[in-house]
Amino acid sequence: MNIPVRIKDDLAFLTSLRRDLHAHPELGFEEERTSGIVAELLEEAGIKVHRGLGGTGVVGTLQAGSGTRVIGLRADMDALAMPEIAERSYKSTVAGKMHACGHDGHTAMLLGAARHLAAVKGFSGTVHFIFQPAEEGRGGAKRMVEEGLFELFPCDAVYGLHNMPGLAVDEIAVVEGPQLASSDSWRITFRGTGTHGAKPHLGRDPITAAGTFLASLQTIVGRVVDPLQPAVVSACSLQAGDPKALNVIPDTVEIGGTARAYCANVRDQLEAEIGRLAQGTAAMYGIAVDYQFERRIPPVVNDADATQQALVAARAVLGEKVRTSFPPSTAGDDFAFFAQNAPGCYVWLGNGPAVDGALHHNTAYDFNDAAIGYGVAYWVKLVEQALASPA
Repeated sequence: MNIPVRIKDDLAFLTSLRRDLHAHPELGFEEERTSGIVAELLEEAGIKVHRGLGGTGVVGTLQAGSGTRVIGLRADMDALAMPEIAERSYKSTVAGKMHACGHDGHTAMLLGAARHLAAVKGFSGTVHFIFQPAEEGRGGAKRMVEEGLFELFPCDAVYGLHNMPGLAVDEIAVVEGPQLASSDSWRITFRGTGTHGAKPHLGRDPITAAGTFLASLQTIVGRVVDPLQPAVVSACSLQAGDPKALNVIPDTVEIGGTARAYCANVRDQLEAEIGRLAQGTAAMYGIAVDYQFERRIPPVVNDADATQQALVAARAVLGEKVRTSFPPSTAGDDFAFFAQNAPGCYVWLGNGPAVDGALHHNTAYDFNDAAIGYGVAYWVKLVEQALASPA
């Protein structure tokens, strides 16, 4: 493993920083303390800092040599609205909030890389350190883009990194093509005519219609989408009637869920087919239906050239521990909005065993500090190779 001495010497500080961030989690667009720490450390390292993009976003810019190529490195900063159950010395001090996805580690690693690169400047070109707010479903990346991220900080390529429980801390997966699915939401309201539960013939029952719809929903993936194309459609919310009024057929039933895909045409299919089933079910039962499909996050698809750059850097640091085959995740990440504006590559860095089942978004999850050195070294090597000094 190739971790520079300067990075090793910084690990105690970065570990302390990571644990401090863990103890003080902030939700999306609320990362005032976190972004303040990020900006202060970047400025202390001599890096030019832009604050306020996307509300609490921070972008640090470092230029060295005469190279004209520019790359962006992204870390997310937000925590999740959930309690931390596991006991540890740096447990969340904020009730109902915790870093359950490792964004505290992502922030610490990118800061470590920025500190090293600012001190050594072993590259020729420009690197933007993008500290993004609100990755966890609140639209931070999209907002940064809409507020001019790539107009203010143009990039020839942009890179992301996420920890992955189950991979060893000295492993990294760098794979071309789809990495994360699109993450879209859908909502349906069946509008019938409520009536006495003993006299269903006098009304139009939306609950029976909802049952038919839900039973048919999985035929979209099973019988409409190409079997060779991954897709997920799940109903995750169902609201109807009153449990204290079990003799009343309600007027409405509300159903909501998620849809996931890795390519644009399947994403289009899911939107169309959920609506078709809803309309057809409503027609069959003689009721009305409202349908909404919200396109939230596009899929993350790694660009071939950017992936090759990342692969070379990963191998320089982790050697044979680099995986070039790793299954994509059906989770989503709004890094996708960055990768729509510049060729992108998103890699998975090992977080070690999932102790006691502590995977992402689990109340016992914790970022593995043993991974910090590898993540920092990867970022540094990526910049040094992607922005190599002219011969």
